[in-house]
Amino acid sequence: MTLRAPGPVDTRGFFRPVAASLVALLRRLPDADWERPTIAGKWVVRDVVAHLLDSTLRRLSFHRDGMKPPPFARPITSEQDFVDAINDLNAMWVKSAKRLSPRVLTDLYAHASSGAADWFESVPLDAPALFAVSWAGEQASAGWFDIGREFTELWHHRQQIRIAVVDTELDDPRYLGAVIDVALRGLPHAFRNVPAESGQTVAIDIDGPSGGQWSLTWDGRRWALFSGQPPRTAARVRMTDDVAWKLLFNALPENEAVGNVIVEGRQEFGEPFLRARSVIV
Repeated sequence: MTLRAPGPVDTRGFFRPVAASLVALLRRLPDADWERPTIAGKWVVRDVVAHLLDSTLRRLSFHRDGMKPPPFARPITSEQDFVDAINDLNAMWVKSAKRLSPRVLTDLYAHASSGAADWFESVPLDAPALFAVSWAGEQASAGWFDIGREFTELWHHRQQIRIAVVDTELDDPRYLGAVIDVALRGLPHAFRNVPAESGQTVAIDIDGPSGGQWSLTWDGRRWALFSGQPPRTAARVRMTDDVAWKLLFNALPENEAVGNVIVEGRQEFGEPFLRARSVIV
């Protein structure tokens, strides 16, 4: 199979249907379901909704309206400082939102997410990015990648809620397909310290309707991600599309990851994949 540099992923038209499906789900939830625990660590359903509202309002304010983000409370001098600052920012809002009822949270999110969908649908794919995608190790990112990262946030948080309340409604596989395609762009950064011989390749097989085949290749200077796979590889990593998103979005316990991610060939090339994350952690 011919290797191809993966092109932009256009997620602009996905925000509206995915957000609308979440709003419809929230409107039919009994109050007790809002307190169900989720796979998002200590957050219950209402906390995840509050976080989505926060991130959507921030996106509208900073991106659509051009408001300059206020400075962090403490200087950012390292990657860990940045992670801590983002976590503090998120926690501050979630704590404040405890004062809001499920109906208020849902109404606010319905309004904000509709405005965000309007905005994203109007933005050209090659427009400047608002924020660099830090989990891909970038200091500046393409606009489509920034927008795609925002879609992965919406989709995976909606999925956390769906799992918590046992929502079994079928989803369009294109959505998860786009999430995986965007999230895998962080793999070269995850592998940045992994030594290899020039030309060595790690094949990535993701099974399921939202899956596909990719390759990570070392060119002697850096790792690069490609669509497709060469005839010979140093290692092959296999998993389902459901396992892939849970792993990359920090929703899969380590013992489950080891049991559901199959590594063939050189085992040392599988370890950084198991540690890869497409979220700020």
